Amino acid sequence: MSMVVSGEATANAAERERWLILAALLSLYLVWGSTYLAIKWALVGFSPFAMAAIRFAAAGLMFFAWLRWKGVAVPTWAQWKNLLVMGTLLLGVGNGLVCYAEQSVGSGLAAVAIASMPLWAAMFGAMYGRWPTRREGLGLAIGFVGVILLNLGGDLAANPAGAIALLISPIAWAFGSVWSRGRDLPSPMMSTAAQMLIAAPGLALATQLHGEGWIRPGIDALAIGSLVYLAIFGSIIGFGAYVYLLDKVRPAIATSYAYVNPPIAVLFGVLLGGETLHGRDLVAMSIILAGVVLITWKRA
Repeated sequence: MSMVVSGEATANAAERERWLILAALLSLYLVWGSTYLAIKWALVGFSPFAMAAIRFAAAGLMFFAWLRWKGVAVPTWAQWKNLLVMGTLLLGVGNGLVCYAEQSVGSGLAAVAIASMPLWAAMFGAMYGRWPTRREGLGLAIGFVGVILLNLGGDLAANPAGAIALLISPIAWAFGSVWSRGRDLPSPMMSTAAQMLIAAPGLALATQLHGEGWIRPGIDALAIGSLVYLAIFGSIIGFGAYVYLLDKVRPAIATSYAYVNPPIAVLFGVLLGGETLHGRDLVAMSIILAGVVLITWKRA
């Protein structure tokens, strides 16, 4: 009898885990895909770097406090030094420039541009001895054709400042990701919380240097609600789902958001944000995603 009960418990646990994995994947696709439009709405009431600073300060403090309550160790001084580089590159520069770009560029188009991040990561990998294979090289070539095409026409060509920001953003995120491999870091969740806490002061400084101030005259309930959504869902729930997936499934599945989020973001932008995308932009998105799929497929 006990063996039957034990078998049923194991089967129930496996079934529950499958549903949790599915829920985590769906939340990652939908939540991170929707954050681009949420950023667009939040920019009505907040300047770009201020919005990112508030988001990461609030999310980082809540996340850090929860982890300490769960007994997770505080990073060592050596780990804080590594986290300083990562937090600055990934969240400070990477996310901060997305917020800056979305002042003049549609949320869907921003997501398409950010989809080039795995291409840059593969290229930077060569700096650390991970030379692209033949298939990865083909993926790089195809993907960068899409990046060039994306910057030649449509809204990016008409907004050079936004285009430059969306070019630098995935480069910073990719370099920070590649640089972090093999470094002394805390647990993934604590690493995420600490990076948010590190990025927030830098983004606050960028707000002061930008000179626009923190709050915009057009602030409304939608802008405030969008910022709360970004802090809770985009940062805490989104990153939590991502870390959970990294522990439970193959990396190729966990990182599949790289080519699922752009179409989701475009869909949200068109249906809820009243945005339009040019035919050239759609072709560029298809080319970029084809290159990303080739690279991640080989690595898997």
